[in-house]
Amino acid sequence: MEREPLQSSTIVAVGYDPAAQVLEIEFQRGRVYRYLGVAPALVAALRAAPSAGALFSRQIRNNYECWRLVRLAPSADAAKEPAPH
Repeated sequence: MEREPLQSSTIVAVGYDPAAQVLEIEFQRGRVYRYLGVAPALVAALRAAPSAGALFSRQIRNNYECWRLVRLAPSADAAKEPAPH
C-alpha cells in the first residue's frame, strides 16, 4: 500500500485502501500498523485534522483491530543467489 506524508509530530505517513477499508499508519519511530474496518470519512478526518496524533488517539487507537507490519530480513540463501538479469 502506498502511503502519503502527513504533517504530524506523531505520524509520518498514511495509506488507505477504500475497497478493503484498511488504514496503514507509519509512525515517527518507524513502526507501521494496519487498522481494519476504518471508514473513509474517518481517514479524511485524520488527514485534515489539526492534530492527527490526537485524532488517532481518540478515534482509532484501541477502537479497531490492528496488525503491526514487520520487515523481514532476507534469508541467508537469498543473499547467495545471483541477481536476476
